[in-house]
Amino acid sequence: MRVLITGGAGFIGSHLAEALLSRGDEVLILDDLSTGSLENIRHLKNVPKLNYWIDSVMNKSLLAELVDECDLVVHLAAAVGVRLIVESPVRTIETNIKGTELVLEAARKKKKMVFIASTSEVYGKSTHFPFREEDDLVLGSTDKGRWSYAASKALDEFLALAYWKERQLPVVIARFFNTIGPRQTGQYGMVVPNFVRQALEGKPITVFGTGKQSRCFCYVGDTVAGVLKLLDAPESIGQVFNIGSSEEISIEDLAMLIKTKLNSDSPITYVPYDQAYEAGFEDMPRRVPSTAKIERHIGWYRSTSLDTTIDLIAEYFKQRQKPLPYSFTAKPQTSYPQLENTDAVA
Repeated sequence: MRVLITGGAGFIGSHLAEALLSRGDEVLILDDLSTGSLENIRHLKNVPKLNYWIDSVMNKSLLAELVDECDLVVHLAAAVGVRLIVESPVRTIETNIKGTELVLEAARKKKKMVFIASTSEVYGKSTHFPFREEDDLVLGSTDKGRWSYAASKALDEFLALAYWKERQLPVVIARFFNTIGPRQTGQYGMVVPNFVRQALEGKPITVFGTGKQSRCFCYVGDTVAGVLKLLDAPESIGQVFNIGSSEEISIEDLAMLIKTKLNSDSPITYVPYDQAYEAGFEDMPRRVPSTAKIERHIGWYRSTSLDTTIDLIAEYFKQRQKPLPYSFTAKPQTSYPQLENTDAVA
């Protein structure tokens, strides 16, 4: 099978590419490197079945050519991270909505299946826990730029399902809940890599807000396993699925857990949202998924604990700090045994 991954040089995209190659599929990557990095796929560059293009999904002619060459499309290209969303709302909206529309239209012409990566953010300010796929979405006011990401991804879902219902384009949608693991950058506000890096460097571990807000973090290998199962399940077409962990932890407790696990002397400091992002910034106090639907439909279960995932992320940062050649042999950080040295250079 030939799979096109938009955003394939990103955090999740690179792990998905690795998994697909491991099982013998051919992978085409399209990424403009706005938030992705060639370092994420450097260890795959000599794999014969990998091809990549450094360009945008906005390049309609190239996109059409790549869609024509593939059997299915995994659309991961999107604006990511709270900081980027707050600082660049126009880019967020345009990238998410226009990019998805172009992918769906190109795929429609060739009747190619499309996997759409959505987000737990679409649940907005809902207080109906755990979040279920059929729940109402409760978004904040339009004068709060923070909600532009959630609104744009919700529109992506509406558009994808419309293509399925009206134009018979096979689509599958997954809402990711705080996927974490090696290769994730804290550059755009991702909390776990930031905490791990700060703890390892002995810098203050900065908790935004009160720290009482809670999240459920899912190891990227588990997320990728869920994506692969959905791609291989015809009954998933035309449906929306949550992919995430039900292991809930407050951000304050997360900071303490990381500090303790890494034997760090870093102090834990608190930064008000107004200083971290913008005046009037709103956040969700809880974000907890129900995974009953994906468990029922394809038998997917999250299997990697938060403790283990933190260890893998810490080891990844430690390896990056060492001045080692690219030929260095490191223990793979993922569950894709056919590929060796998977994180030595990522």
